[in-house]
Amino acid sequence: MAAAARFFIRGAHSKLSISGVGTGAHSSFGVTLLKLSPNCSSRTKSQRRHAAHFTYQPDPVPTQYGPTQKMNLFQSVTSALDNTLASDPTAVIFGEDVAFGGVFRCTVGLRDKYGKDRVFNTPLCEQGIVGFGIGVAVAGATAIAEIQFADYIYPAFDQIVNEAAKYRYRSGNLFDCGNLTIRAPWGCVGHGSLYHSQSPEAFFAHCPGIKVVVPRGPVQAKGLLLACIEDKNPCIFFEPKILYRAAVEQVPVEAYTIPLSQAEVLQEGSDVTLVAWGTQVHVMREVATMAQEKLGVSCELIDLQTILPWDTETVCKEECFLNLEAPIARVCGYDTPFPHIFEPFYIPDKWKCFDAIKKMINY
Repeated sequence: MAAAARFFIRGAHSKLSISGVGTGAHSSFGVTLLKLSPNCSSRTKSQRRHAAHFTYQPDPVPTQYGPTQKMNLFQSVTSALDNTLASDPTAVIFGEDVAFGGVFRCTVGLRDKYGKDRVFNTPLCEQGIVGFGIGVAVAGATAIAEIQFADYIYPAFDQIVNEAAKYRYRSGNLFDCGNLTIRAPWGCVGHGSLYHSQSPEAFFAHCPGIKVVVPRGPVQAKGLLLACIEDKNPCIFFEPKILYRAAVEQVPVEAYTIPLSQAEVLQEGSDVTLVAWGTQVHVMREVATMAQEKLGVSCELIDLQTILPWDTETVCKEECFLNLEAPIARVCGYDTPFPHIFEPFYIPDKWKCFDAIKKMINY
């Protein structure tokens, strides 16, 4: 759940808006814009600091997609894959251990239901998994590849960035691999250390030709994953693994899609805009409450949802850089490999983000 935040302070007569999203090798981002309010004060009582990551806040039950069922995040992913295999006879799911259900059980039961030719294991070779997926997609089938942990997507980096992302462009739109979706468990869980905690979306956030998506909960996970599968561009879908079981919501049973490249405003506010994705959305929800209660700062919260291409219209809905009165600050993980026993000190928790807001008020 490594993340980052940016803060901007503007003149008192400027309208609120936000800038672009920054990058970091091991980080997902909570991006924040701050406009000073006359009633804001940074003087607060001393607080005892805790190493809690976040408290999950489920979304309201959706009513526009038909009957719902209680699902956690991994079950909502399974439901999306089940819907796809049922409706698309060309769809195949492949990756390390997916045949028996996968490490996180996201494909459990699908091989028994749809057969070994449509849900099957691959060798332990991420480059080969994605390369095979590109070929399947170019041939016209729907390819859903699983990278067992996002930390191990790097051997497939060349296939994603130099092949999948460029396939349509280099052929003059004669060929494409737009039917390829790559799933990967993402972010920290509290004990994953170096190789099971990373958030590598920043590496892909600047690569034209692909789409990058991170959901915040089960309802978004199913709708955004189905949108990725239907999209005619190769997509990377990162799944916050700390939410696989912790996040539980009422999720529609039938297939539905949530539009890609469309951010969602979760909370209106007048002083500060917080922009985050994935698990960090829930951290920022707590930060927004703390800022209101302790500083008198009104926060707007936006879930970016799609990292690339991101929703500039919603986030930059007004002139964002006019009359900036403070330098840009970013709250993020340190420039070190992801630690093990020191994970609580590494992550950009609510206390670090709250402290950054206080510093900007006093700038």
